[in-house]
Amino acid sequence: MQGRIIKQLSNDYTIISNDKLYVCKPRGKFRQINLQPLVGDIVLFDEKKCVIEKIEERTTELVRPSIANVEQAFIITSVKHPAFSSNLLDKLLVRITHAKVKSIICFTKLDLLNEEEKKEITNIMDYYAKLGYTVLTNNDISQIKKLFKGKVTVFTGQSGAGKSTLLNKLDNKLNLKTDDISYALGRGKHTTRHVELLSLFDGLVADTPGFSSLDFRGMEKEDIRDSFPEFKNNQHLCGFSNCMHHKESKCYIKTLVADGTIMESRYNNYLKFLGE
Repeated sequence: MQGRIIKQLSNDYTIISNDKLYVCKPRGKFRQINLQPLVGDIVLFDEKKCVIEKIEERTTELVRPSIANVEQAFIITSVKHPAFSSNLLDKLLVRITHAKVKSIICFTKLDLLNEEEKKEITNIMDYYAKLGYTVLTNNDISQIKKLFKGKVTVFTGQSGAGKSTLLNKLDNKLNLKTDDISYALGRGKHTTRHVELLSLFDGLVADTPGFSSLDFRGMEKEDIRDSFPEFKNNQHLCGFSNCMHHKESKCYIKTLVADGTIMESRYNNYLKFLGE
């Protein structure tokens, strides 16, 4: 039979097929070829032996969170408690863009900001929107619901950003576990322990464990550069065809940073990513 993995707990994989659920284990051959089934995988399985026989070719794959065949990713981005991190947001955008998955940025906890802070965050939101990203807040409930239809979506972001809280707000029947952030550590407590696809608004949505760090394993420096749309769109104007916008003297990107067209924090994050 064919089905989709919607949940993983240890070595048990829950598969949905023809509206029925099956809990299966993968065949040992996957370990031998260093291939692990992921939530989102389309698989062939033996419903009697409860064994996964084959993993179909993936259209997309994300490393963190580990999930396959996702079409869009909501990056849930807190602006306070935990504080807004442009570094983590840009890292996620780079990783997700490189994986050829659509990024949707959703800012949360704007109600905790004072007027000056709101103005600063609004400018940041406007900048990302001009780059072509869909930018929303956790109050844009009707817009968010419409984006799920017919799609496989993943919610990702740092611990405490409000992923599970937003999903509960979208559908209170989900009753996902949430927790307060740790003010002593300045970050959220992990409440989601595993990746699971949930049926929501005619689509599938995954709530994922939060995190506070991310790396660029499997990516080249050129991959990082080309995942910044403001760099990619102006690459042809640089003095070198393969300009890395770093130490080159005739770099148009650095001119755009200097005159404020490109947000300085984005460029500084890019330089940090190259160093990593």
